[in-house]
Amino acid sequence: MTDSTSERTQTLEAEGLDDAADEGLDIETVAAQRDDYLDQLQRSRADYQNYKRRTEQELFTARARLTSGVLRDVLPVLDDLQRATAALPEEQRATPWGEGVAAIARKFLGVLDRYGVSPIDAVGEPFDPARHEAVATEPGSTQNVVVEVFQPGYTQGDATLRAAIVKVGDRVEMQA
Repeated sequence: MTDSTSERTQTLEAEGLDDAADEGLDIETVAAQRDDYLDQLQRSRADYQNYKRRTEQELFTARARLTSGVLRDVLPVLDDLQRATAALPEEQRATPWGEGVAAIARKFLGVLDRYGVSPIDAVGEPFDPARHEAVATEPGSTQNVVVEVFQPGYTQGDATLRAAIVKVGDRVEMQA
């Protein structure tokens, strides 16, 4: 007997398989077990890959939900900044304080832009209940077009963070 054969025999004996022929283990049975183990390994590997993909997707979704929630919470702050800038008297706009408030509003918009937040262009657009919230209508109109925006709306990618609060009416034709 060679050394490798002797080691193999000792290994089989240690595992309780001292003589494959004596226990009825033939090559077909061993091959079937091997195929079964291989199938189990492949299934386990596929299950792990699916688990990994699913947890990564859940983490991405949770981050997106958290980010959207925070962005929705800060939109009223942006509204206040924009109202403050718009309410500045003309003579105070050129003062350091007025320029500072305007710079803060621009910086705020820049941060939101980095997160993919953009304002909804509403005036003149067809009314879309997914993007607009109508709170007023033009008397006698067909109410199919946004004619005035009371509070801007914002989107992040394809999702609406906040619907624009609008007045609807008929399309206004521009005079040339």
